[in-house]
Amino acid sequence: MIDFENKGFFKLKQDIDYAEKVTDLLLEDEQIVDAYKTMRDGVVFTTKRIIAVNVQGITGSKKDFTSLPYKNIVAYSIETSGTFDLDSELEIYFSAIGKVRFEFSGKTSMLEVSKIISSHLL
Repeated sequence: MIDFENKGFFKLKQDIDYAEKVTDLLLEDEQIVDAYKTMRDGVVFTTKRIIAVNVQGITGSKKDFTSLPYKNIVAYSIETSGTFDLDSELEIYFSAIGKVRFEFSGKTSMLEVSKIISSHLL
């Protein structure tokens, strides 16, 4: 499982092409909503869950996929970017594993990310 306390893993920028890495994991009625990536690692939001991808090793052929179902989310919080601080954050509290934190760089719309999560929780 991915170490979500490692801040270096999650400095994400929007990149829908990254979603190709998880297409083989999707269920028949599951669709990709959005995708974000770092240099090699990334996060994909689907209609049923969040899939975190940790690319390992020198060649990157080994990958760790962590599936975080929306149904296990207890609460979440977002921090939007400001004038001088362009980074934004998403903290999600899961009933089984605790807090998961994602950091986004650039002009990520945290309100859109919030809507994706809320649409599955409420």
